[in-house]
Amino acid sequence: MRKALFFVFFLLPASLVLLSCGGSSAPPSTRTSGIPYRAFITNNVSAGTASAGIFIVNAQTDVRVFTAPISAGQNPGMMVLTPNHSQTLVFSGNGLLGSDNQFSIINNAGESNAFQIPLGGMTESFLASPDSSTAYVAVPTGSVVNGPQGVVDAIAIGNGSVIGQVAVPSAHYLALDNSGNRLLAFSDNSDSIAVITPSNIGIIGAPVVTYVGGPGIFDRPVQAFFTSDDSTAYIVSCGAECGGTQASVQEFNFITNTLIASIPSCVSVPNTNPVQCSGPAAGSFALVSGSTMYLAGTPPYVGGVPQQACTGQKTAATSCGLLNIINLSTPMSVTNTAPIVITDGYHNRMAIGPNGQLFIGARTCTEITEPVPTPPGAEVRGCLSIYNLLMTAVGSAPPGGVLIPPANGDVTGLQPIGRRGSGMAQQVIYVVQGGSVNIYDTTIDALEYNPNDDKNPGQISNFVGQFYDVKTVDF
Repeated sequence: MRKALFFVFFLLPASLVLLSCGGSSAPPSTRTSGIPYRAFITNNVSAGTASAGIFIVNAQTDVRVFTAPISAGQNPGMMVLTPNHSQTLVFSGNGLLGSDNQFSIINNAGESNAFQIPLGGMTESFLASPDSSTAYVAVPTGSVVNGPQGVVDAIAIGNGSVIGQVAVPSAHYLALDNSGNRLLAFSDNSDSIAVITPSNIGIIGAPVVTYVGGPGIFDRPVQAFFTSDDSTAYIVSCGAECGGTQASVQEFNFITNTLIASIPSCVSVPNTNPVQCSGPAAGSFALVSGSTMYLAGTPPYVGGVPQQACTGQKTAATSCGLLNIINLSTPMSVTNTAPIVITDGYHNRMAIGPNGQLFIGARTCTEITEPVPTPPGAEVRGCLSIYNLLMTAVGSAPPGGVLIPPANGDVTGLQPIGRRGSGMAQQVIYVVQGGSVNIYDTTIDALEYNPNDDKNPGQISNFVGQFYDVKTVDF
Protein backbone atom coordinates (compact mmCIF):
# COMPACT_ATOMS: atom_id res chain seq x y z
CA MET A 1 0.00 0.00 0.00
CA ARG A 2 1.30 3.46 -0.89
CA LYS A 3 2.31 5.46 2.15
CA ALA A 4 0.54 8.77 2.69
CA LEU A 5 2.24 11.89 1.45
CA PHE A 6 2.78 14.91 3.65
CA PHE A 7 3.69 18.43 2.57
CA VAL A 8 7.30 19.30 3.24
CA PHE A 9 7.54 22.97 4.16
CA PHE A 10 10.40 24.85 2.60
CA LEU A 11 11.05 27.90 0.52
CA LEU A 12 12.01 27.76 -3.11
CA PRO A 13 12.09 30.66 -2.51
CA ALA A 14 8.98 30.32 -0.54
CA SER A 15 7.02 27.87 1.50
CA LEU A 16 4.12 25.94 0.14
CA VAL A 17 0.83 27.58 1.08
CA LEU A 18 -1.95 25.84 2.96
CA LEU A 19 -5.48 27.03 3.54
CA SER A 20 -5.85 28.34 7.09
CA CYS A 21 -8.89 27.51 9.16
CA GLY A 22 -10.06 26.93 12.71
CA GLY A 23 -9.47 29.05 15.81
CA SER A 24 -6.76 31.58 16.58
CA SER A 25 -3.22 31.13 17.85
CA ALA A 26 -3.52 33.66 20.67
CA PRO A 27 -6.42 35.54 22.26
CA PRO A 28 -7.01 38.89 20.51
CA SER A 29 -6.67 40.67 23.85
CA THR A 30 -2.95 39.72 23.95
CA ARG A 31 -2.26 41.43 20.62
CA THR A 32 -1.54 45.05 19.84
CA SER A 33 -4.09 45.09 17.02
CA GLY A 34 -6.76 42.93 18.69
CA ILE A 35 -7.62 41.30 15.34
CA PRO A 36 -8.65 37.60 15.50
CA TYR A 37 -7.59 36.66 11.94
CA ARG A 38 -4.55 38.54 10.70
CA ALA A 39 -2.53 38.65 7.53
CA PHE A 40 1.08 39.83 7.76
CA ILE A 41 2.27 41.56 4.58
CA THR A 42 5.87 42.68 4.05
CA ASN A 43 6.55 46.14 2.60
CA ASN A 44 10.18 46.31 1.50
CA VAL A 45 10.58 50.04 0.86
CA SER A 46 10.28 53.25 2.84
CA ALA A 47 8.81 56.16 0.93
CA GLY A 48 6.96 59.23 2.12
CA THR A 49 4.86 58.26 5.12
CA ALA A 50 5.11 54.51 4.35
CA SER A 51 7.76 52.67 6.33
CA ALA A 52 9.36 49.37 5.44
CA GLY A 53 8.11 46.62 7.72
CA ILE A 54 5.31 44.14 8.22
CA PHE A 55 1.82 45.54 7.78
CA ILE A 56 -1.12 43.89 9.55
CA VAL A 57 -4.39 43.38 7.68
CA ASN A 58 -7.73 42.15 9.00
CA ALA A 59 -8.09 39.17 6.64
CA GLN A 60 -11.80 38.86 7.38
CA THR A 61 -12.57 42.36 6.06
CA ASP A 62 -9.57 43.26 3.85
CA VAL A 63 -8.86 46.37 5.92
CA ARG A 64 -5.42 47.45 7.08
CA VAL A 65 -4.91 47.74 10.82
CA PHE A 66 -3.59 51.24 11.49
CA THR A 67 -0.80 50.32 13.84
CA ALA A 68 2.84 50.99 13.07
CA PRO A 69 4.46 48.34 10.85
CA ILE A 70 6.45 45.69 12.67
CA SER A 71 10.13 46.43 12.12
CA ALA A 72 11.95 43.63 10.26
CA GLY A 73 15.03 45.16 8.63
CA GLN A 74 15.55 47.56 5.76
CA ASN A 75 13.87 45.48 3.02
CA PRO A 76 11.68 42.76 4.59
CA GLY A 77 10.54 40.21 2.04
CA MET A 78 9.98 36.48 2.34
CA MET A 79 8.21 35.04 5.39
CA VAL A 80 7.73 31.58 6.89
CA LEU A 81 5.22 30.80 9.64
CA THR A 82 6.30 28.33 12.32
CA PRO A 83 4.14 25.19 12.60
CA ASN A 84 2.72 26.30 15.96
CA HIS A 85 1.86 29.76 14.50
CA SER A 86 3.69 31.49 17.36
CA GLN A 87 6.43 33.11 15.27
CA THR A 88 6.94 34.41 11.77
CA LEU A 89 10.43 34.17 10.26
CA VAL A 90 11.36 37.05 7.95
CA PHE A 91 14.35 37.78 5.72
CA SER A 92 15.40 41.31 4.81
CA GLY A 93 17.80 41.90 1.94
CA ASN A 94 17.94 43.12 -1.64
CA GLY A 95 21.04 41.44 -3.04
CA LEU A 96 22.84 44.75 -3.49
CA LEU A 97 25.98 46.10 -1.90
CA GLY A 98 24.99 47.27 1.58
CA SER A 99 22.09 44.81 1.90
CA ASP A 100 21.37 44.24 5.59
CA ASN A 101 20.76 40.46 5.15
CA GLN A 102 18.81 40.40 8.40
CA PHE A 103 16.86 37.38 9.62
CA SER A 104 14.09 38.30 12.07
CA ILE A 105 11.93 36.25 14.41
CA ILE A 106 8.57 37.93 14.92
CA ASN A 107 6.48 37.27 18.03
CA ASN A 108 3.02 36.88 16.51
CA ALA A 109 1.08 37.35 19.75
CA GLY A 110 2.94 40.54 20.66
CA GLU A 111 3.24 41.71 17.04
CA SER A 112 6.87 42.60 17.67
CA ASN A 113 10.36 41.72 16.48
CA ALA A 114 11.83 39.43 19.11
CA PHE A 115 15.26 38.72 17.59
CA GLN A 116 17.39 39.90 14.67
CA ILE A 117 20.22 37.74 13.36
CA PRO A 118 22.65 38.92 10.65
CA LEU A 119 23.28 36.40 7.88
CA GLY A 120 26.34 36.02 5.68
CA GLY A 121 24.40 36.79 2.51
CA MET A 122 21.05 36.48 0.73
CA THR A 123 18.71 33.55 1.22
CA GLU A 124 15.84 32.21 -0.87
CA SER A 125 15.06 29.26 1.39
CA PHE A 126 14.44 28.89 5.10
CA LEU A 127 12.10 26.76 7.20
CA ALA A 128 11.18 25.83 10.76
CA SER A 129 11.47 22.45 12.45
CA PRO A 130 8.21 20.54 13.13
CA ASP A 131 8.38 21.46 16.83
CA SER A 132 8.94 25.16 15.97
CA SER A 133 12.18 25.25 17.96
CA THR A 134 14.75 25.69 15.19
CA ALA A 135 15.04 27.63 11.94
CA TYR A 136 17.25 26.40 9.11
CA VAL A 137 18.50 28.94 6.57
CA ALA A 138 20.33 28.27 3.29
CA VAL A 139 22.89 30.97 2.41
CA PRO A 140 24.54 30.18 -0.95
CA THR A 141 27.25 32.83 -0.53
CA GLY A 142 27.94 32.23 3.15
CA SER A 143 31.65 32.31 3.97
CA VAL A 144 33.51 29.11 4.83
CA VAL A 145 37.13 29.15 6.05
CA ASN A 146 39.36 27.43 3.48
CA GLY A 147 36.36 26.20 1.52
CA PRO A 148 33.85 27.14 -1.18
CA GLN A 149 31.01 29.48 -0.29
CA GLY A 150 27.70 28.10 0.97
CA VAL A 151 26.28 27.31 4.41
CA VAL A 152 23.14 26.18 6.19
CA ASP A 153 22.59 28.05 9.45
CA ALA A 154 20.67 26.55 12.39
CA ILE A 155 19.05 29.19 14.62
CA ALA A 156 17.22 28.69 17.92
CA ILE A 157 13.83 30.33 17.48
CA GLY A 158 13.32 30.72 21.23
CA ASN A 159 16.32 33.00 21.81
CA GLY A 160 17.70 33.91 18.39
CA SER A 161 21.07 32.25 18.95
CA VAL A 162 22.98 30.50 16.18
CA ILE A 163 23.21 26.81 17.11
CA GLY A 164 25.67 25.97 14.38
CA GLN A 165 26.57 26.22 10.74
CA VAL A 166 26.94 23.46 8.16
CA ALA A 167 29.18 23.97 5.14
CA VAL A 168 27.29 23.00 1.96
CA PRO A 169 28.72 24.58 -1.21
CA SER A 170 26.16 26.86 -2.93
CA ALA A 171 23.34 25.61 -0.66
CA HIS A 172 20.24 27.21 -2.17
CA TYR A 173 17.05 25.32 -1.27
CA LEU A 174 16.01 23.24 1.75
CA ALA A 175 13.54 20.48 2.61
CA LEU A 176 12.86 18.77 5.94
CA ASP A 177 11.22 15.44 6.66
CA ASN A 178 8.13 15.11 8.86
CA SER A 179 10.05 14.09 11.97
CA GLY A 180 12.64 16.84 11.64
CA ASN A 181 15.46 14.28 11.68
CA ARG A 182 16.58 14.65 8.07
CA LEU A 183 17.31 18.02 6.44
CA LEU A 184 18.05 18.15 2.72
CA ALA A 185 20.04 20.92 1.06
CA PHE A 186 20.00 21.43 -2.72
CA SER A 187 22.93 23.26 -4.28
CA ASP A 188 23.18 25.21 -7.51
CA ASN A 189 24.72 23.33 -10.45
CA SER A 190 24.82 20.06 -8.54
CA ASP A 191 23.23 16.65 -9.10
CA SER A 192 23.83 15.60 -5.48
CA ILE A 193 21.76 16.25 -2.36
CA ALA A 194 23.32 17.10 1.01
CA VAL A 195 21.66 15.08 3.80
CA ILE A 196 22.07 16.86 7.13
CA THR A 197 21.44 15.39 10.59
CA PRO A 198 19.98 18.36 12.51
CA SER A 199 20.61 16.86 15.97
CA ASN A 200 24.37 16.82 15.25
CA ILE A 201 24.64 20.47 14.25
CA GLY A 202 26.90 22.31 16.68
CA ILE A 203 28.33 19.13 18.22
CA ILE A 204 32.09 19.00 17.67
CA GLY A 205 33.17 15.80 15.95
CA ALA A 206 29.65 14.55 15.25
CA PRO A 207 28.92 13.57 11.63
CA VAL A 208 26.58 16.18 10.21
CA VAL A 209 26.36 15.90 6.42
CA THR A 210 26.52 13.15 3.80
CA TYR A 211 25.66 13.22 0.10
CA VAL A 212 23.37 11.08 -2.03
CA GLY A 213 22.59 10.97 -5.73
CA GLY A 214 24.87 12.44 -8.33
CA PRO A 215 24.88 12.38 -12.13
CA GLY A 216 22.55 9.73 -13.51
CA ILE A 217 20.44 9.77 -10.33
CA PHE A 218 19.29 13.39 -9.99
CA ASP A 219 19.50 16.24 -12.49
CA ARG A 220 19.72 19.60 -10.68
CA PRO A 221 17.38 18.64 -7.79
CA VAL A 222 15.48 21.50 -6.14
CA GLN A 223 12.63 20.05 -4.01
CA ALA A 224 11.57 17.02 -1.98
CA PHE A 225 8.28 15.66 -0.60
CA PHE A 226 8.41 12.89 2.00
CA THR A 227 6.08 9.97 2.65
CA SER A 228 4.50 9.78 6.10
CA ASP A 229 7.15 7.40 7.50
CA ASP A 230 10.00 9.51 6.03
CA SER A 231 11.55 6.49 4.35
CA THR A 232 10.92 7.75 0.84
CA ALA A 233 10.92 11.14 -0.86
CA TYR A 234 9.78 12.37 -4.24
CA ILE A 235 12.56 14.54 -5.62
CA VAL A 236 11.93 17.24 -8.21
CA SER A 237 14.85 17.61 -10.62
CA CYS A 238 14.79 20.92 -12.49
CA GLY A 239 16.92 19.67 -15.39
CA ALA A 240 17.70 21.94 -18.32
CA GLU A 241 15.95 24.96 -16.80
CA CYS A 242 18.54 24.90 -14.01
CA GLY A 243 21.55 24.08 -16.16
CA GLY A 244 21.09 20.31 -16.35
CA THR A 245 19.55 18.03 -18.97
CA GLN A 246 16.21 16.40 -18.11
CA ALA A 247 13.53 17.64 -15.70
CA SER A 248 11.99 14.71 -13.84
CA VAL A 249 10.49 13.35 -10.63
CA GLN A 250 12.38 10.60 -8.77
CA GLU A 251 11.18 8.30 -6.03
CA PHE A 252 14.16 7.84 -3.71
CA ASN A 253 14.51 5.57 -0.66
CA PHE A 254 16.51 7.36 2.03
CA ILE A 255 16.87 4.22 4.17
CA THR A 256 18.78 2.32 1.49
CA ASN A 257 19.88 5.41 -0.48
CA THR A 258 18.57 3.90 -3.70
CA LEU A 259 16.50 5.21 -6.60
CA ILE A 260 13.15 3.41 -6.87
CA ALA A 261 11.64 5.05 -9.93
CA SER A 262 12.00 8.09 -12.17
CA ILE A 263 9.79 9.72 -14.82
CA PRO A 264 10.40 12.78 -16.98
CA SER A 265 8.14 15.72 -16.16
CA CYS A 266 6.54 16.02 -19.58
CA VAL A 267 3.51 14.88 -21.54
CA SER A 268 4.52 11.36 -22.55
CA VAL A 269 4.12 9.48 -25.80
CA PRO A 270 1.59 6.66 -25.17
CA ASN A 271 2.88 3.09 -24.86
CA THR A 272 6.58 3.97 -24.69
CA ASN A 273 8.96 2.28 -22.26
CA PRO A 274 11.07 4.02 -21.16
CA VAL A 275 8.81 7.04 -21.30
CA GLN A 276 9.39 9.32 -24.26
CA CYS A 277 8.29 12.94 -24.22
CA SER A 278 5.96 14.43 -26.80
CA GLY A 279 7.37 17.85 -25.93
CA PRO A 280 10.10 19.44 -23.80
CA ALA A 281 10.20 18.50 -20.12
CA ALA A 282 9.98 21.25 -17.51
CA GLY A 283 9.76 21.46 -13.74
CA SER A 284 11.18 24.02 -11.33
CA PHE A 285 8.48 24.08 -8.64
CA ALA A 286 5.87 21.64 -7.37
CA LEU A 287 3.01 21.35 -4.91
CA VAL A 288 1.71 18.01 -3.64
CA SER A 289 -1.91 17.36 -2.64
CA GLY A 290 -2.65 13.80 -1.58
CA SER A 291 -1.00 11.57 -4.17
CA THR A 292 -1.04 14.24 -6.90
CA MET A 293 1.88 16.49 -7.74
CA TYR A 294 1.39 19.74 -9.67
CA LEU A 295 4.69 20.61 -11.33
CA ALA A 296 5.38 23.86 -13.18
CA GLY A 297 8.32 24.93 -15.27
CA THR A 298 9.57 26.57 -18.43
CA PRO A 299 11.03 24.33 -21.12
CA PRO A 300 14.73 24.83 -21.93
CA TYR A 301 16.01 27.46 -24.29
CA VAL A 302 17.81 26.43 -27.47
CA GLY A 303 19.92 29.10 -29.14
CA GLY A 304 18.28 31.68 -26.91
CA VAL A 305 14.76 30.75 -28.06
CA PRO A 306 12.25 28.87 -25.86
CA GLN A 307 10.87 25.61 -27.22
CA GLN A 308 7.34 25.92 -25.81
CA ALA A 309 4.90 27.99 -27.84
CA CYS A 310 1.78 29.50 -26.25
CA THR A 311 -0.52 27.08 -28.04
CA GLY A 312 -4.18 27.61 -27.21
CA GLN A 313 -3.72 31.08 -25.73
CA LYS A 314 -4.52 34.34 -27.47
CA THR A 315 -1.42 36.31 -26.55
CA ALA A 316 1.40 38.32 -28.01
CA ALA A 317 3.82 36.30 -25.88
CA THR A 318 5.98 33.88 -27.86
CA SER A 319 7.29 31.99 -24.83
CA CYS A 320 5.22 29.99 -22.34
CA GLY A 321 5.63 27.47 -19.56
CA LEU A 322 4.03 24.14 -18.75
CA LEU A 323 2.07 22.59 -15.88
CA ASN A 324 2.20 18.82 -15.54
CA ILE A 325 0.00 16.76 -13.23
CA ILE A 326 1.73 13.68 -11.86
CA ASN A 327 0.18 10.69 -10.10
CA LEU A 328 2.69 9.63 -7.45
CA SER A 329 1.07 6.25 -6.86
CA THR A 330 2.90 3.21 -8.23
CA PRO A 331 3.71 3.41 -11.04
CA MET A 332 4.25 7.17 -11.24
CA SER A 333 2.71 8.73 -14.33
CA VAL A 334 1.85 12.07 -15.90
CA THR A 335 -1.95 12.23 -16.02
CA ASN A 336 -2.49 15.18 -18.38
CA THR A 337 -2.54 13.88 -21.95
CA ALA A 338 -2.04 17.29 -23.55
CA PRO A 339 0.23 20.20 -22.60
CA ILE A 340 -1.19 22.60 -20.00
CA VAL A 341 0.23 25.95 -21.09
CA ILE A 342 0.93 28.61 -18.44
CA THR A 343 3.15 31.70 -18.30
CA ASP A 344 6.88 31.31 -18.72
CA GLY A 345 9.52 32.52 -16.27
CA TYR A 346 11.03 30.76 -13.27
CA HIS A 347 8.11 29.29 -11.33
CA ASN A 348 8.52 29.45 -7.56
CA ARG A 349 5.09 29.99 -6.00
CA MET A 350 2.03 27.76 -5.97
CA ALA A 351 -1.12 27.42 -3.87
CA ILE A 352 -4.48 25.70 -4.15
CA GLY A 353 -6.97 28.42 -3.37
CA PRO A 354 -10.57 27.96 -2.31
CA ASN A 355 -12.96 26.57 -4.91
CA GLY A 356 -10.34 24.31 -6.49
CA GLN A 357 -8.27 26.97 -8.21
CA LEU A 358 -4.52 26.37 -8.54
CA PHE A 359 -2.56 29.64 -8.49
CA ILE A 360 0.91 29.44 -10.07
CA GLY A 361 3.41 32.26 -9.77
CA ALA A 362 6.70 32.94 -11.52
CA ARG A 363 9.36 35.59 -11.82
CA THR A 364 11.14 37.04 -14.89
CA CYS A 365 8.32 35.97 -17.22
CA THR A 366 7.28 37.53 -20.53
CA GLU A 367 5.50 40.76 -19.60
CA ILE A 368 2.94 42.44 -21.85
CA THR A 369 2.12 45.89 -20.57
CA GLU A 370 -0.85 48.06 -21.38
CA PRO A 371 -0.03 50.50 -24.19
CA VAL A 372 -0.76 54.22 -23.84
CA PRO A 373 -3.19 55.21 -25.19
CA THR A 374 -4.94 51.91 -24.58
CA PRO A 375 -6.84 50.45 -27.53
CA PRO A 376 -9.96 48.34 -26.87
CA GLY A 377 -9.11 44.77 -25.91
CA ALA A 378 -5.43 45.45 -25.30
CA GLU A 379 -3.63 42.54 -23.66
CA VAL A 380 -1.98 42.79 -20.24
CA ARG A 381 0.01 39.79 -19.06
CA GLY A 382 2.32 39.02 -16.16
CA CYS A 383 3.62 36.06 -14.19
CA LEU A 384 0.37 34.67 -12.68
CA SER A 385 -1.51 31.65 -14.04
CA ILE A 386 -4.71 30.15 -12.60
CA TYR A 387 -5.51 26.52 -13.43
CA ASN A 388 -9.10 25.35 -12.86
CA LEU A 389 -9.06 21.96 -11.10
CA LEU A 390 -12.85 21.65 -11.17
CA MET A 391 -15.07 19.80 -13.62
CA THR A 392 -17.11 22.97 -14.11
CA ALA A 393 -16.14 26.33 -15.59
CA VAL A 394 -14.95 29.11 -13.27
CA GLY A 395 -15.05 32.59 -14.73
CA SER A 396 -13.61 32.31 -18.23
CA ALA A 397 -11.60 29.20 -17.37
CA PRO A 398 -13.20 25.95 -18.61
CA PRO A 399 -12.76 22.69 -16.68
CA GLY A 400 -9.04 21.95 -16.70
CA GLY A 401 -8.40 25.35 -18.33
CA VAL A 402 -5.91 28.11 -17.65
CA LEU A 403 -6.61 31.80 -17.05
CA ILE A 404 -3.88 34.47 -17.22
CA PRO A 405 -5.15 37.52 -15.28
CA PRO A 406 -4.47 40.99 -16.74
CA ALA A 407 -1.84 41.98 -14.19
CA ASN A 408 1.86 42.71 -14.60
CA GLY A 409 4.80 41.73 -12.45
CA ASP A 410 6.52 38.87 -10.66
CA VAL A 411 4.42 36.88 -8.21
CA THR A 412 6.10 36.91 -4.80
CA GLY A 413 3.31 35.95 -2.40
CA LEU A 414 0.23 33.69 -2.38
CA GLN A 415 -2.09 33.19 0.61
CA PRO A 416 -5.52 31.50 0.54
CA ILE A 417 -7.88 33.13 3.05
CA GLY A 418 -9.88 30.62 5.06
CA ARG A 419 -12.04 32.74 7.35
CA ARG A 420 -14.18 35.59 6.14
CA GLY A 421 -16.48 38.11 7.76
CA SER A 422 -20.20 38.51 7.22
CA GLY A 423 -21.10 40.03 3.86
CA MET A 424 -17.69 39.41 2.27
CA ALA A 425 -16.90 36.97 -0.54
CA GLN A 426 -16.11 33.70 1.17
CA GLN A 427 -13.56 32.28 -1.24
CA VAL A 428 -10.57 34.54 -1.82
CA ILE A 429 -6.80 34.42 -2.08
CA TYR A 430 -4.32 37.24 -1.54
CA VAL A 431 -1.79 37.54 -4.39
CA VAL A 432 1.26 39.80 -4.21
CA GLN A 433 2.24 40.62 -7.79
CA GLY A 434 4.44 43.40 -9.06
CA GLY A 435 4.61 44.88 -5.56
CA SER A 436 0.81 45.16 -5.20
CA VAL A 437 -1.57 43.08 -3.10
CA ASN A 438 -4.51 41.81 -5.18
CA ILE A 439 -7.52 39.96 -3.77
CA TYR A 440 -8.94 37.32 -6.11
CA ASP A 441 -12.44 35.91 -5.75
CA THR A 442 -11.92 32.25 -6.68
CA THR A 443 -15.57 31.77 -7.64
CA ILE A 444 -14.92 33.94 -10.71
CA ASP A 445 -11.08 33.99 -10.87
CA ALA A 446 -11.14 37.77 -10.94
CA LEU A 447 -10.52 40.63 -8.53
CA GLU A 448 -12.87 40.61 -5.57
CA TYR A 449 -15.46 43.33 -5.22
CA ASN A 450 -14.48 45.27 -2.11
CA PRO A 451 -17.38 47.08 -0.42
CA ASN A 452 -14.81 49.17 1.47
CA ASP A 453 -13.70 50.74 -1.83
CA ASP A 454 -16.00 49.95 -4.76
CA LYS A 455 -13.86 51.96 -7.18
CA ASN A 456 -10.83 49.71 -6.64
CA PRO A 457 -11.85 46.03 -6.86
CA GLY A 458 -9.44 43.56 -5.35
CA GLN A 459 -7.54 46.20 -3.38
CA ILE A 460 -7.03 46.95 0.28
CA SER A 461 -8.01 50.54 1.02
CA ASN A 462 -5.27 53.01 2.01
CA PHE A 463 -2.57 50.43 1.37
CA VAL A 464 0.58 52.03 -0.04
CA GLY A 465 3.96 50.39 -0.44
CA GLN A 466 6.07 47.93 -2.41
CA PHE A 467 4.82 44.63 -1.06
CA TYR A 468 6.51 41.24 -1.27
CA ASP A 469 4.99 38.41 0.77
CA VAL A 470 1.80 37.59 2.67
CA LYS A 471 1.00 35.07 5.42
CA THR A 472 -2.03 34.52 7.64
CA VAL A 473 -0.72 33.92 11.15
CA ASP A 474 -3.76 32.63 13.05
CA PHE A 475 -5.24 29.12 13.12
